[in-house]
Amino acid sequence: METLVHRRVEEARNGTNPTVIARMDSGWAILGDKQVVRGYSLLLPDPVVSGLNELDADGRTRFLLDMALLGDALLEVTGAEHINYEILGNWEPALHAHVAPRYAGEPRERRRAPIWFYDWDEAPLFNAERDRRLMEEIARAIESRRA
Repeated sequence: METLVHRRVEEARNGTNPTVIARMDSGWAILGDKQVVRGYSLLLPDPVVSGLNELDADGRTRFLLDMALLGDALLEVTGAEHINYEILGNWEPALHAHVAPRYAGEPRERRRAPIWFYDWDEAPLFNAERDRRLMEEIARAIESRRA
């Protein structure tokens, strides 16, 4: 079954996915289509698998370490208070991790709830021009942690 995750990974491989932040050991770090909070990102595995349990121990380790590495970079670049990590698989039967910076300035009731409680219809859409600098800063922060 082809999913949005499959399509986005194929676009990343072809260099046609404008949301790509960086190539990771396990896949691709991308900025979310909806920037419900500044820096909302995802980690997509390459190759795509249906879930974390399909990966061997090394694959699981690489994916989860990359997820944390993306979170570290987001903390550095965005000044977020903390990062929420979620692997759901409810809508898209393909492994992907949601990495959401959470900010002290968010309303208290929102900051303590999952990111899904925001109004996603009102969230700003990804904008390559607006988001380019943020993506470059995140990519540099990721690269500096690899060295």
